[in-house]
Amino acid sequence: MTDYRSTEEKLKAAAQRSVTLVAVSKFHPYEAVMEAYGEGARVFGENRVQEMCSKFPPKGERPEGMKVFLIGQLQRNKVKKAVEWADRIESVDSIALIDKIEAECAARSIVMDILLELNSSGEESKSGFRSDDDLLEAAQHALGCSHLRVRGIMTIGPLGGYDEAIRSAFTRTSALYGRLREIIPYADVLSMGMSADWPIALECGSDEVRIGTAIFGERVKA
Repeated sequence: MTDYRSTEEKLKAAAQRSVTLVAVSKFHPYEAVMEAYGEGARVFGENRVQEMCSKFPPKGERPEGMKVFLIGQLQRNKVKKAVEWADRIESVDSIALIDKIEAECAARSIVMDILLELNSSGEESKSGFRSDDDLLEAAQHALGCSHLRVRGIMTIGPLGGYDEAIRSAFTRTSALYGRLREIIPYADVLSMGMSADWPIALECGSDEVRIGTAIFGERVKA
């Protein structure tokens, strides 16, 4: 059983503003996706390109309103499939990746929404731009790409971190988002917060949270 409705209600009560709830369906079957869809979920997040492509129908063949965001690290050799299947790529972490996505989108005459990922906690195990200036440089570079649209910033809080560390990472990201909007005024997405830390993310200004376990239960990798 999925628990999308109560998760959404908790989110709305805490935020008291419009917040996008991305239902992270990694390692859960399409049947669970459709159950959540029946409860009102429309935006789903997948970490791996291969799983996204094998689980979800292609664009244009999905149920009405269903969108799929790629939220996991994207390798350049998988960009072609990612562009074909994802409605948004939320984990862009290098100028080289920006150029690859731009090339694949140009070949298909489409425009792709992207988020730039900040490694706000400095953890070696995580992807993302390490410095604020590097991310802003990438944003400036992306402005020259006619098939990309930078919608904002994404970050993942410290894994197993204390509230103070989580808040520090999210506060840093929120401040950087303000600087990004000076370069790209139409940027409108600050994506922070998952099942364990979304209340802190909302306090720090997040307007998109990515929740899996609270909706689908514990993941069981096949």
